[in-house]
Amino acid sequence: MKKNWSTALCIFAGSLTLSGCGGDSITASQSPSTDARMASAGAIVANAGTPLPVISGPIATTADSYPFGAADHTLIPEDLKKHGYVEEEYFASGKANVYDWPAPGAAVVRTADAPYTTRVLIRRPANGKKFSGNVIVEMLNPSNLFDLNIGWGLSGKQFLDNGDVWVGITAKPVAVNALKNFNPQRYAALFWDNPLPLDDARNCPAGAINSIIAGDSSRTTENGLIWDIYSQVGAWLKSNASTNPLRNSAGFKVEKLYGFGYSQTGGYMYTYINAIHPLDVQKNGVPIYDAYVVAVAGGNFAGISAINQCATNPPLSDPRRHFSNVGVPIMQIMSQSDYLFGIHSRRPDSDAPADRYRHYEMAGAGHATPQELYSAAAPADILAAGRSIPPMSCNEGPRSRFPSSIHFNALLQNLDLWVRKGIAPPRANPIEVVGGQPVKDGFGNLVGGLRSPYVDVPTSTWNGSSTGASFCFIAGHEIPFDGARLAQLYPNHGDYVTKVIESAQRLESERLLTPRDSQEIVKEAAQFQAP
Repeated sequence: MKKNWSTALCIFAGSLTLSGCGGDSITASQSPSTDARMASAGAIVANAGTPLPVISGPIATTADSYPFGAADHTLIPEDLKKHGYVEEEYFASGKANVYDWPAPGAAVVRTADAPYTTRVLIRRPANGKKFSGNVIVEMLNPSNLFDLNIGWGLSGKQFLDNGDVWVGITAKPVAVNALKNFNPQRYAALFWDNPLPLDDARNCPAGAINSIIAGDSSRTTENGLIWDIYSQVGAWLKSNASTNPLRNSAGFKVEKLYGFGYSQTGGYMYTYINAIHPLDVQKNGVPIYDAYVVAVAGGNFAGISAINQCATNPPLSDPRRHFSNVGVPIMQIMSQSDYLFGIHSRRPDSDAPADRYRHYEMAGAGHATPQELYSAAAPADILAAGRSIPPMSCNEGPRSRFPSSIHFNALLQNLDLWVRKGIAPPRANPIEVVGGQPVKDGFGNLVGGLRSPYVDVPTSTWNGSSTGASFCFIAGHEIPFDGARLAQLYPNHGDYVTKVIESAQRLESERLLTPRDSQEIVKEAAQFQAP
């Protein structure tokens, strides 16, 4: 990696060490004033490369003040210490440009140097010797108006097993507002102020703000700060700055940085990759992120995000809606809930060095999964943040339990092999569509797409859509087979398990299942009880 990253200055505002030069923990009561935070954001050293943010933290954690969405304060709490991991929260401050994107190619600056402070949540091995060298950097999903760490919810177990580091970045002002509601003192320093005054003609009317979630944005803040925030935090994670817990001198060595976005933030990935990634390469000579995962976003389903909140989205036919010759690998994956909406995002797979790309569609998998809620902030914390608790069930019953994590785990494993060793990932046919409608088998399950024993040796019909509140339309549900149908398909339990083993082993040999997930699926089949 070309080492031309800038270093942050160690500065002080009152009693707060904004850069965290000594790695000191700070308390929430030390939050800077508005004047101080603006000064801190202006203290970044600019050079030809991407400037590093000024870092505060790790922020002290107590019984009464802890990170929103902390692993041990989720719907299903996790004890990271049992896995040799620690969780740390930091505040990142800097200056971000607001961009325009008038034509295909790199973005252009609309308003320069808007100060910001956002939060960064890191889960890492306590001992650098256990670190894989991989850092997965997720834009936290704000579609429920608070931070969801969906990538961790899907693949956190694999990250822990591998020794990967996971980093979540608060990626939208509406989520910052939720944090301030949750703990006004802890999160007092955060801000995403719009650099344009309310009376500036370029600050669009409230009704004209372009956001995927209607009504979640304000003229006083600017969603478009996320692009430089994502670059600057990535640059910090690859740097040897004294504030970086992953620096070489702390016993870590960051080798690969993988960008991850899911649903709304998957749409952010489109904009970032096509508009901002080229600017990063121009500034640094090399990309900040070594590969990207674009999850359940594409086409007419969160297929792009406005470059600034007053901008319009490019039409479906525009090349900015596709990936071409990005220079690093891109893995795009759609679910059964969204692939038809996103069908315009389909393009041929490629192994060309400058255009490495895979497109996958998960047969059977729902978009809004139970896992994303299991790993979300505890219900009491969501209410404290002033937000509604997303429903676990819809009119047809519980959210689909289809484990889309099995496909994400294989994808991430194959992505790493592609980046590190040049081993191309397996290909998979898209879900079959005829006349604009999906092709289904005799059990009501989809034909084509990424396969699994759940659809190839079925005991249920898997639906990608349900009815009901919130995001039920993309949650999906399961319709288990009755005893008569199961007896018709599988003469006895042993026959069913044998078929699952054959399916799992075949998919594992094709690298479409990880060995761990293959074993778990077989174990689940062995424990299956027919109604």
